[in-house]
Amino acid sequence: MSSFKGNALRGTFFLVFGLGWSVKYPLKYLSRKLNADNQASRWIQKLDILEGAAKAFLAVAGMLAEQFIPDGPHMGHYSGGTYSWEKLTNWQYMTMYLFYGLSGIVDVLAYSPLKLSLGLDRLLLSVAMFTEGFLFCFHDYNNAVLDQHLHSLLLIAIFGGALCALMEVFLRDHTILEFFRTSFFILQGSWFWQIGFVLSPPWGGPGWDQTDRGNFNFLTMCFFWHYAAALLVTAANSVFSYWYRKACQANFGNIDVEFDCGFCLRKTNQSPEPVLLPEDGRDEN
Repeated sequence: MSSFKGNALRGTFFLVFGLGWSVKYPLKYLSRKLNADNQASRWIQKLDILEGAAKAFLAVAGMLAEQFIPDGPHMGHYSGGTYSWEKLTNWQYMTMYLFYGLSGIVDVLAYSPLKLSLGLDRLLLSVAMFTEGFLFCFHDYNNAVLDQHLHSLLLIAIFGGALCALMEVFLRDHTILEFFRTSFFILQGSWFWQIGFVLSPPWGGPGWDQTDRGNFNFLTMCFFWHYAAALLVTAANSVFSYWYRKACQANFGNIDVEFDCGFCLRKTNQSPEPVLLPEDGRDEN
């Protein structure tokens, strides 16, 4: 599904997780920094499970959309009449969603009683992104050079994010790697939307001229403008998380504060109030 709706669907998929990570990871860092107990870790695990379930659900929705749209393959990929492959582009996009769905399932299982090996969730995410990248590398663009150029730029975001996820297998909870992986996901999402507007404008009519070299130059600059915006969004959400922490402390004054995944809560005093007794241990009359 290479229409505008197809690119918008893929873009939304990556934007949802990229923007979610841009809030989640700063809050996770602050939660671990401010809490000495394991309460913050439990909330983070619940968010990770919810994230994995959402990833698997959206991936399944994407797979079904690629297969069963009106002009989709409907689970067929070879024509016996013409003896040729058909609708392979839809199958390639479905394969991309398949691996992200597997990544979501592993995210859920990582915090289940199975206790999968630490880092396996990041490894599956890296595999999904490498799979996506190689699918676009060997995609048949039918001599549409501008289409090929747009997806070649997209490979920067895909393989950049894949390398970050792969390094996170060995460097768990590394804030810099999480920051750049998040920015690459946001870049993927916004660039898929840009591809949709360039190749299949939603208002109808032909896409941009495939032979105009000015389009190549402009879109190359535009790609890095997208990345600058992704970095600014990621950094702004990190600053907002820090500001939110300061606001919580200011509102509660000198009272101890729990900071669990964005929720400011007053700590309850578990120790009983002291009881004063007479020195001789007897009540005074």
